[in-house]
Amino acid sequence: MPHNKNSNVNNNNVKVNNGNLPSTGRRAALLLALAGAFGMGTATSSAWAQQAYPNKPVRLVVGYSAGGGVDAMARLLAPRLSQLLGQQVVVENRTGATGLIAGDAVARAAPDGYTLMLGDSSLLIAQHLQPKMTFDPIKGFAPVASVFTLPLVIVTSNDFPAKTPAEFVKLLQANPGKYSFATSGVGTVHHLGFEMLKARANARVVHIPYRGASQIVPDVMSDQVSIGVVSVTAAEAQARAGKLRALALMNPVKLAGAEDIPPLSDALPGFSAVPRLFVLAPAGTPAPIVEQLSEALRKVMAQPDIAHVAAQQGAVPAYMPAGPLAADIVRESGEWGKVIREQKITATQ
Repeated sequence: MPHNKNSNVNNNNVKVNNGNLPSTGRRAALLLALAGAFGMGTATSSAWAQQAYPNKPVRLVVGYSAGGGVDAMARLLAPRLSQLLGQQVVVENRTGATGLIAGDAVARAAPDGYTLMLGDSSLLIAQHLQPKMTFDPIKGFAPVASVFTLPLVIVTSNDFPAKTPAEFVKLLQANPGKYSFATSGVGTVHHLGFEMLKARANARVVHIPYRGASQIVPDVMSDQVSIGVVSVTAAEAQARAGKLRALALMNPVKLAGAEDIPPLSDALPGFSAVPRLFVLAPAGTPAPIVEQLSEALRKVMAQPDIAHVAAQQGAVPAYMPAGPLAADIVRESGEWGKVIREQKITATQ
């Protein structure tokens, strides 16, 4: 700005002439007035910014195709979030590379709260199997809230020798290499969860990757493969019809509506391998926006019917706020990394 010796600044009727400075007392009063006005403006602007969010639709990106389990949970959350936020929450499917294409898009999005991702545990696994990932699943996001788990179950044919978790572990230990297990792919929680079981039990079982549960369940029923690891919903109908044995849950607690399936932790105390779903925002998203979203999700997950509706998709509500989730994501990623290293798992297996 050009200098003008006769320029005047008016504030609350106080005139300052650069060539004729006011007294020390008047200058102090002026500075206090200016500081107060600036402080009020900043506070008002900050409050307005928080109140203004959101003022347009919010995208909830899913890394899988429409109709799958993660997509179903996103579409369960979206309308309920819309009601609480006062703006439409739109589910957007960005498929490919087991969620990594969606993860890259969200990590690169503007950190303004208008692009979110419903991520899952596969993001935390991928960094240990995909050295050329384009984003860091820990540093690239601001965790908002954990929302659901998707429990897994170990299934066998009705003729399989073991009928309980304890018998199952003993059978695997006594017959190294005799049995095989099918999962929906290398590096999935299904796969790594069973690798955790092998490590804990000191057992040797051969992995056979499949395309999905729709191929696994018939092959287990017909003894084409000895053991399968699938979602509870994928096994439930055949198990209830007596065509399949749901032998053990891979999460440590029994499920409502499936209380007859014991957890594997009955034989291996503390054992837990369960996919989780969590909402993420791009790194750098303002903390007040993250807190607002986390609180909205808390209210959604507390709605009376949420558990019943989620159970129809094989999901269990598991809310965790932003702070604890951030620490838990680091812990979970470390645990999967340990399994991958110790079991010498590669993406090409």
